[in-house]
Amino acid sequence: MADDDKHLMTSSRTRLSYAQMTRLPEFEFHNPLATDEVMQSQTNGGGKQVSADTPKNVEEEEEEDADVQDKRPSGRNMFFKDGKKRIDYILAWSTEGKPEKLAHSQEARAVFEENLEQEGLKLEKDEKEGEEVHFLKVHAPYEVLTRYAEILKVRMPVKKSLDLDKIQQKYAKLEKILIKLEGGGFHRRAVTPIKAVSTRLWDTMTNITKKVFTPFQLDEEVVKPIKRRFNVAYSRDKEYLFDIPDDREKYFDHATRSRIVNFILRRKSFSKAKEKAYSFGINKMIADGHYTDAFPLHEGHWKPGSADNDRKLLFDYWANWRNCFKIQPLDHVRAYFGEKIAIYFAWLGFYMQMLIPASIIGLIVFIYGCVISGNSYPANEVCDKSKNFTMCPLCDFQCPYWKLSAACSHARASRIFDNNATVFFAIFMSFWGTLFLEFWKRKEAALQFKWDLTDFVTEEQPPRPEFLAKLEHITTYKEHPITGIKEPHLPFWRRRFPIYLMSWTAMLFLAFLAIVAVVGVIAYRISTLAALQVLTRNTPVTNSTFIASTAEVIYQNASLVTTVTAACINLLIIVILNIIYNRLAFWLTDMECLRTQKEYDDSITLKLFSLQFVNYYSSIIYIAFFKGRMVGRPGKYATLFGGRQEECEAGGCLIELCIQLAIIMTGKQLIVNNIVEILIPKIIKWIKRKIWPETKEQKMSRSPWEKDYRLQPAETTSLFYEYLEMILQFGFLTLFVAAFPLGPLFALINNILEIRFDAVKFTTQLRRPMAERVPDIGVWYSVLYGISRIAIISNAFIIALTSDFIPRLVYTMAYSPDGTLKGYVNQTLAVFNTSDFDEAHRPVFEGSDIVESCRYRDFRNPPDSDDPYEYSQMYWHVLAARFAFVVVFENVIVVITGLIAWLIPDVPAKLKLHIRREAYMSNEIIIKTELLRAKGETVGEEDIEKIIEDESQRYKTNDFGSMELVHRKSASPEAAENNVV
Repeated sequence: MADDDKHLMTSSRTRLSYAQMTRLPEFEFHNPLATDEVMQSQTNGGGKQVSADTPKNVEEEEEEDADVQDKRPSGRNMFFKDGKKRIDYILAWSTEGKPEKLAHSQEARAVFEENLEQEGLKLEKDEKEGEEVHFLKVHAPYEVLTRYAEILKVRMPVKKSLDLDKIQQKYAKLEKILIKLEGGGFHRRAVTPIKAVSTRLWDTMTNITKKVFTPFQLDEEVVKPIKRRFNVAYSRDKEYLFDIPDDREKYFDHATRSRIVNFILRRKSFSKAKEKAYSFGINKMIADGHYTDAFPLHEGHWKPGSADNDRKLLFDYWANWRNCFKIQPLDHVRAYFGEKIAIYFAWLGFYMQMLIPASIIGLIVFIYGCVISGNSYPANEVCDKSKNFTMCPLCDFQCPYWKLSAACSHARASRIFDNNATVFFAIFMSFWGTLFLEFWKRKEAALQFKWDLTDFVTEEQPPRPEFLAKLEHITTYKEHPITGIKEPHLPFWRRRFPIYLMSWTAMLFLAFLAIVAVVGVIAYRISTLAALQVLTRNTPVTNSTFIASTAEVIYQNASLVTTVTAACINLLIIVILNIIYNRLAFWLTDMECLRTQKEYDDSITLKLFSLQFVNYYSSIIYIAFFKGRMVGRPGKYATLFGGRQEECEAGGCLIELCIQLAIIMTGKQLIVNNIVEILIPKIIKWIKRKIWPETKEQKMSRSPWEKDYRLQPAETTSLFYEYLEMILQFGFLTLFVAAFPLGPLFALINNILEIRFDAVKFTTQLRRPMAERVPDIGVWYSVLYGISRIAIISNAFIIALTSDFIPRLVYTMAYSPDGTLKGYVNQTLAVFNTSDFDEAHRPVFEGSDIVESCRYRDFRNPPDSDDPYEYSQMYWHVLAARFAFVVVFENVIVVITGLIAWLIPDVPAKLKLHIRREAYMSNEIIIKTELLRAKGETVGEEDIEKIIEDESQRYKTNDFGSMELVHRKSASPEAAENNVV
């Protein structure tokens, strides 16, 4: 992002939001999920409308079935026993354990709770006799919320006099020009500004895209769109700006309240000992076992029949399968779960939309391949039995000579994926990867502006509880340069370097395991192929038609059977290694004693992605770039550990690469991941119900916080695995897409399911996570960018080395007598005289001595030439053409994609203008209202409207549609014409 763009995105923190002053397709999202009955006039800092909670008679409700409470119109009990204080957070602790441990935990909790009360929070315990888990309810009064809202710079809605409709009316004049009248004076006339060609083209594409996706929008009559409000950073000194209701407790929405409470919980100490200054924070208390968990409450139940609430609406219109083809309600996801989760789903949804054109093009390329596979000269020559190509044995001693026509089906299938359209698709996907990243940056900038993340500042992270616990007995301390707190310190060379060395040595060993697994699968393929050849040759003569036909089918499809079974075995090994890698990566990262959660997350991201990259891609990289490259020739085969290396089949290695990709990609994503995410949790839940059945009385006595506590905890790594899964999929699509044009289509289907699976998990299976704020997808963007760059090189080599595109091109241009592919197969098959076999490798089966010559796939001289079995002239021509193609392909694609990235700005031009207007308007309104207050005048809504009116007069539009600033002191249009800055 350019420096001026960054400056714009981080300008004045007190500016007013200007997202709807002009409707922008770039960042105007209607994410409706609010009904009139549920969504009242109250709004939060992001403009989301929230339900008006009505105080309840809690004493009566506690006697009712909790499910009955969920179904009542008033909804779930979210209040203290007085029915007034709303529950903002729940802390849970266990009463089971050793007496001395329980006493220590009780003392720590007492100190912690005392500090919370001194901070102004209200606490209420829920301790039921006979229950293993007790709960502490936390409420933040208005005074605490405003104090920390100012500290955290929470952006809150301003008065309705500053509402978007009124501001838009004021600024409507900016779209008109001043026309001088003959008799004197001016009038304003609307004009259509002259736009650049690129701008008009972009607007046209945007309008077409909006029309295409119109059927997939949620019905605004059923779920009404959320109207965004002006927001500024909250300040208690400027409360006259904010739209504070009569009941001030309803000003802050539930997500903001829980975020403020969480901030307080993470800062309070639970020890009075001065030497334990780092004994603070709810995370450290959970790690030490003083509490078992801390979480905000879900706002109701999601099941049918429950009272209307935000959670139920998200399930009905987001997670429900009947809406799987609808645009996601991202604004509501953001308001309920926070920006961190909303950014993930926004990225995943954008990724899914970008897969649509790639899927269509890939499907067209596949259909084209199917159409031409039956009329391909090379495939027809392979299938023509009259050619009588006798091929050399696939293994030593026992393998027979075989006819090339036996590989007919393999050759036709290979032609589906190995054709000229493959080159076009590889080029298209290279551009697609760049466009995806560039358009995402624009989308991300729009979301940052819309969700008030443009001036986001990351707060200083405290030490991880695990870091402090592991170093509790360290005597060396060092004062932190930011916080000034003395923390345990590990000298780098004496303590940290050996740990890092051990950790990364273990990483190399784990990566080596994946490579060893690939070698094992290679050995399986070689031995299985040879065994099938021998099995079919040694099939006893019988009158059974079934046995004879089965042997023939196995013989003709031995390569296909071997490839498919090897890929399935490889998938199983990948899944097993994946489990091992996950556990060991976390163990190694724990050993490194990293101080902050960000350092820990970055380290685990690097480890897991590196290991998964090797695990998933090593077998594919072997087939794509190494298989069949250094096999030697009959009579002089290159050996590895005493055995011959694998050869590509008659149709080439590309079909094997395609099968490997299809099984690993679809098997891992569509089958294994869905089993892990959906089926296994349901099985575990069913088993728990059978082992620990509950009576009706037990269900009736369960409170809402007890219900939520029984859900799975929302761990910090929840989104990590989701991102990792999608990044690996992106790698499959971009790195090897030339071999599998159906990859984007399978990925699109998977991602449609993935969004709903993840939505169901967050709304029904997990406790409500704390609404975290993050401005982007973090380090994953850098990973995506790196993969997209590597993909250009990868696809260039796949086309040049793995496919037959270059040999076919060289043959038609330099060797074909008529410029077609007639005779191509004969040209690519070298001749070997069987008498040149040495005794150690000569076939010994009956009848092998009558074969005088056999063919093998290579560009070599015949045995009667001056240089027998040396590389032929065509080999060197093909090799030169391959490397020339790689160089040209890489450089052209890199230059064009770089040009595309340069032409597409990270921040839309309209959005830049809105950010600047927002910053200016915010500052001017605050400056002028503060001036009036300094003079002792009362500032009302009429005064603020007058200020807006004055500021809107300071701009005019010229004949070319450009905005011009008018001098501050201009009092009339006539004067303004002469005072243009």
